[in-house]
Amino acid sequence: MSISVKHATKVFDGQAALNDVSLEIPSGQVLGLLGPNGAGKSTLMRLITGYIPPTSGHIEVYGYDVDTSPLETKKRIGYLPEHNPLPDEMFIREYLRFVGGLYGLKDVIGRVNQVMKDVGLIPEASKKIGQLSKGYRQRVGIAAAIIHEPEVLILDEPTSGLDPNQLVEIRALIKSIGEKRTVMLSTHVMQEVEAMCDRVVLISKGEIVADEETSVFIARKGGLEAAFKELTT
Repeated sequence: MSISVKHATKVFDGQAALNDVSLEIPSGQVLGLLGPNGAGKSTLMRLITGYIPPTSGHIEVYGYDVDTSPLETKKRIGYLPEHNPLPDEMFIREYLRFVGGLYGLKDVIGRVNQVMKDVGLIPEASKKIGQLSKGYRQRVGIAAAIIHEPEVLILDEPTSGLDPNQLVEIRALIKSIGEKRTVMLSTHVMQEVEAMCDRVVLISKGEIVADEETSVFIARKGGLEAAFKELTT
């Protein structure tokens, strides 16, 4: 099992952002975490990445405890936060070499060239990050998240703010990445889940309210949209 979340609870200032959440994600699955704003999607992702600790519960990534083995779990995770902090004054290659250096990659230049090719950044290779469109900035974020070849990729609202053409391109990119590794992505847009995900977990008010293969939701009367409205309101 690539990700195992057992009875995870996270409380902020006396209020539970997540309440007794349990989730198992096998290797090689693209899972969509779907829910309204404030449902707890980002909190769950931050717990899995080790960005914040759970108030209670237990989380493992490929058998390593996120709290007690943080370096081992971080080696295996690539993470793209919703508001991706990128240095506008750095060139793309310069930034990716920096990130690769943080992971101690042996052939940093070779890996940067490969990951830029994989995510379609070669046409913009000579630009500074601050000159890029939102779509290409997302590609830089994804490149940085996969440069160390992690087994798990966690994407928080990866298509937020993209125009229709950029949406199609980023969806295809994420789908291709999901062929080689476990992907967990959050969104509140049902079309994103239907286009990219094998499985859907609906979350509302800090709790999982449904967990099925995407095809099961689509086959229901009214499809995924009806299930979303029924279970998250």
